[in-house]
This record gives sequence, structure tokens and C-alpha cells, in this order.
Amino acid sequence: MIPILSSLEHLAREAGAILRDGYNKEHTIQYKGVIDLVTEADHASESFLIGEIQSHFPGGHILAEESGETGGRSEGLWYIDPLDGTVNYAHHIPVFCVSIAYASTGITSTLRHGERETNRQGGASLSASVILGAVYDPLRDEMFTAERGKGAFLNGNKIQMSNTTELQKSLLVTGFPYDTWNTNLDNFKYFERLAKKTQGVRRLGSAALDACYVAAGRFDGFWEFALRPWDIAAGGLIAEEAGAKVTAVDGRADYLSSPLSILAAAPGVYEQILEQLR
Repeated sequence: MIPILSSLEHLAREAGAILRDGYNKEHTIQYKGVIDLVTEADHASESFLIGEIQSHFPGGHILAEESGETGGRSEGLWYIDPLDGTVNYAHHIPVFCVSIAYASTGITSTLRHGERETNRQGGASLSASVILGAVYDPLRDEMFTAERGKGAFLNGNKIQMSNTTELQKSLLVTGFPYDTWNTNLDNFKYFERLAKKTQGVRRLGSAALDACYVAAGRFDGFWEFALRPWDIAAGGLIAEEAGAKVTAVDGRADYLSSPLSILAAAPGVYEQILEQLR
């Protein structure tokens, strides 16, 4: 069974309610890495989402942040981030969301034949085309959605990318990977470079919301390295459908293939940002 956009909205709202209900409580925190956290809310939200998907849309593949890959028989692929912005959530900072995307793919045969080049990075071989996306911020009750070819929406109202054309007048956002202490790909140098050429660069701590804020015209551009597909599958589609140009940071059209990265920007400043990232 293939979902419709309202299916993703419903799932995101229900999972968001789990996060909202647990927000101001003490959290059980575990560490997947030195600064990579997971809370009981991540697990509760993900468990709910996987259970609902398997119940109502059986047979689909699921790529989820905490559980990894759950195989299925159909050619549908779900990307689930049950809590994007876990560090914020753990510190009671109100910037986090649920992100869900659905792709129509030829991925079943790819996975069954063991061709997992990008899946080693938590991704999928992208003959996949993301066709539905929902990102829900439960504290602001903001639901960002998109269906490929039909535009992007915030709480049912159509949204559009900014029309900024001057880098100096743009406001950007970025993020940093969990291995930022020892990675050879140092985003701090790009942060500094672009901060000196724009109105500023923000760091919110949620890649999905960063992309959605670009879609809504709140930011003029967003870039980030070393991502996972569930971070940006929904947000990337939403930004695209709002009119942003969305690629990998090296300009590749397929921003969900390994190595994962994203540049989502207003068409008027996209090339200028891309030039600074080269």
C-alpha cells in the first residue's frame, strides 16, 4: 500500500506528540559517540512510527536513525528521523522535529542483491525518488509538507523560497557533524568564510528544520556535510518544492548518495554559496 501525504502528516503529528509530552521531563541519555546522544524519546517516537508503518503500509523498506534498516517486500522506502535535534531536546532547547519521507524506488532489488554502497553510510542506493515529505515541529505546531511536483506547504499554506540575489544580504544556516572534533572535513573554515560574506550564519541543531526554514524563506541557504539520509530526505524535498536549488555541496544533483551532504539555497545565491564551498 502506498501512502499519501496526509498519512505522513498524521504519523509526524502523533510522533511529535510523544516528543512534546516528554519534553520538560528528565531524560534517559545514552551515548552513541562522544557527543552523539540518544534519549528515551528517540526510541519511543521511532518505535511508534515503525509499528504504524508496518501495520498500515506493510512490506516497505524503512531506514530509521536508531534501528537502521528494516527490510520489506515492496519497492517503497521510508526515511525516518524520530527526533532530529536530539542534543537540543536533551538540553531542553526547543528546536527539534520529527522528519518522515517516502520514496518510490527500485531499491528492493538493489538491497536484495547486496549492493549497499551508500547503505554502509546509513543510506540507500538512489534509484530512489523521494515523493512525499513531512517535517513536524511539535512545540511550534509547524507542519512542513511536500509532494513532488505539487509545491511545499506550512500548515496547509503554500511556501516559497526567498528571492535574495546578493550573498552579502543573505542569511545562512549550517550544522556540524558528530565527529567534528577529529574530522578532516572542517566545516568551521566554511562557517567563518561565509559568515564574513553574509548577514550571518546560524546553527540551530536540526538539519530537517534548517532545510524547511530555507523553504519558508527564513534562511536563504543551508549547507552541511556528513549527514544521513533521514536527516534531509524530507527537508530536501520540501526545499526543492518551495523553489530552492538543492544539491550536494559539490553540486551533484543526487544529494542522498554517499558521501551525503546538502546545499539548499535560493537560486539567486546558490552559485555564490557553491563557489565559497569549493
